[in-house]
Amino acid sequence: MISQKKQAGSRTTVIEKIVPVLLFIGASISILTTVGILFTLLYETFLFFSEVSFKEFFFSTELRPLSPVEPSFSILPLLTGTLMTSLVAMLVAVPIGLTTAIYLSEYASRSARKILKPLVEVLAGIPTIVYGFFAFTFVTPLLREVIPGLGATNALSPGIVMGIMIIPIVASLSEDAMNSVPNAMREGALAIGATKLEVTGRVVIPAAISGIIASFVLGISRAIGETMIVTIASGSTKNFTFDVTQSMQTMTAYIVEVTSGDAASGTTAYYSLYAVAFTLFIFTLMMNMVARYITKKFREVY
Repeated sequence: MISQKKQAGSRTTVIEKIVPVLLFIGASISILTTVGILFTLLYETFLFFSEVSFKEFFFSTELRPLSPVEPSFSILPLLTGTLMTSLVAMLVAVPIGLTTAIYLSEYASRSARKILKPLVEVLAGIPTIVYGFFAFTFVTPLLREVIPGLGATNALSPGIVMGIMIIPIVASLSEDAMNSVPNAMREGALAIGATKLEVTGRVVIPAAISGIIASFVLGISRAIGETMIVTIASGSTKNFTFDVTQSMQTMTAYIVEVTSGDAASGTTAYYSLYAVAFTLFIFTLMMNMVARYITKKFREVY
């Protein structure tokens, strides 16, 4: 028995030594992957800016990467396209997602919540290419009946559909934040004569504001990084405009265009996709940092 216990103890000691090593390797994979992606973006972006000036990239308004006569590289048409479609998406997702979260958290019965919440989250499981064809073949013709000057490809239609796609993010995260508010706060407000609406607007939402705002920021980040919807429905016209009825191109759609084979490897146009991708990386990183800051700054611990 003593020898058996010694053998079992030695095996346990070996396992205890191996497991932390395996866990460390697993945890390091994500960090190494991020470092590798960042190194690739920085190296190729450096090659791009060795041929194109910062002034032209950030302050000019012309983007003609494949022009044989005088190519021009500017991020501004892509920035406006990305920001306008994302703005339209948030104008759709924020009110609908927040009202959905309020209903599920404060007004819906338990049985209704069990049915409605999975139905809302089904939207997150639909492939984005399906959303893209939905925007192009259904939403755009419908909008053209209402807005005669709307182009066949435009920023409004994909923005609306992206907003529909983002609703589950805003609704689910906001509802989780509201559910974390203790019932004692609701009962205290009701006890002093507040109505259900007043409890929701003056107690629950202010108490859960950090999680709600974080859901908005994460929704914006998701909209900025969306690819297939804008590639299909917003077009590839590199216009520097704030008119959402016109065809516009986003940063992600530009990356898809360049990587589809239009630009030869090693050319300035090819390297421009890395500069655009690095700018997109910075935008997404900033959005995530803002969400983390807001969560920590305004978080209420109960």
